[in-house]
Amino acid sequence: MKLKLPVLLFIMVVCSFNGIAQSQQLSNLEDAKKAIAQANAIHFSLFAKNDGSILNLYTEDACLLMPGAPAFCGHDGLAKFFNDVYAAGSRNGKITTLDVYGDGGDFVTEVGLTQVFDGNGKMLGEGKYIVVWKKTKDGWKMFRDMYNSSQPN
Repeated sequence: MKLKLPVLLFIMVVCSFNGIAQSQQLSNLEDAKKAIAQANAIHFSLFAKNDGSILNLYTEDACLLMPGAPAFCGHDGLAKFFNDVYAAGSRNGKITTLDVYGDGGDFVTEVGLTQVFDGNGKMLGEGKYIVVWKKTKDGWKMFRDMYNSSQPN
């Protein structure tokens, strides 16, 4: 059975739109990865200021989900968490992104490793994290931030 020209044209158009959509998703994901890398590069320098500027990396309705603690949500909850961690001696850290995945639309997910240090460079903790990033009118912001320790109890 022969396919008619209109059917062939329709198939070609659908396939080309699918290719364009996939190309756009890859571009969006690459843009998200760049924004995440930039945010991670300044994360601990903002934290070390202890002036609340780190909150600019998070959405207004963000939540931090840390082990053995309630969820810290919204900028007030996040501010309490960061102030408490600073008061406990944390001053610096290192973030290592292992993967960022998603379609680069409204949300992407980052998986990685982190280390936290005191003011003398002594490691206070290390662990794994998952961050759900949300695209906002102000760029990519952390929406959900979950961490767990790699150290034995």
